[in-house]
Amino acid sequence: MTDDNTPNRCRIILISPPGMAAEAFATKFAAAIAGGDVASVILPPYEMDEASYQAFAERVVPMAQAAGIAAVIVDDTRIAGRVKADGIHIEGGKAALAEAVENFQSRIAVGAGGVKSRDDALELGEERPDYVFFGRFGYDNQPEAHQRNLSLGGWWAEMVEIPGVVMAGSSLDSVATVAATGTDFVALSAAVFSEGVDPSEAVQRANAILDETAPRFEPAG
Repeated sequence: MTDDNTPNRCRIILISPPGMAAEAFATKFAAAIAGGDVASVILPPYEMDEASYQAFAERVVPMAQAAGIAAVIVDDTRIAGRVKADGIHIEGGKAALAEAVENFQSRIAVGAGGVKSRDDALELGEERPDYVFFGRFGYDNQPEAHQRNLSLGGWWAEMVEIPGVVMAGSSLDSVATVAATGTDFVALSAAVFSEGVDPSEAVQRANAILDETAPRFEPAG
């Protein structure tokens, strides 16, 4: 989604939640992306075995791509290739990230996670990934975004040009707090996909919050 309608401010990245079957998530995901602008979706494997994870990705990746949304696989480069994903997210540290950057970045995006400190972030940044993620998949179980992620994301946005992604909390009210850090992307999972939440309304509201509160970015170049 890089046309003239792409918002010039923090955008949404969706994270599939733990414990949800492929078809159930596909239904919620379809509703979510009908709610407005979404830049990307990251699909962590959680406790799935390889076959189950590939089947999950095979169900969701084409849906995302048909809507102009980048689909990202976590850690498994073979599955990323099989499902023709747009990106691979590496949680396994600097050596694994360096290998992925060398072997795959010419064809797909390579992102980095597993950051616990500024030193972690700077080490990963040396490999020039396409983004650095601040948060842990499946741990957005409090209404507010985790303070460490906010702090790291804000520092990163000020210091480094590589885009940052900050995990929000389980409440959409945390979207404004994340955007205020100056980060490029806010990651949403529980706030969109929890039981009793309308995913379309959640994405619509999150975009409205970003439209109203997120700092605007200077045009590139």
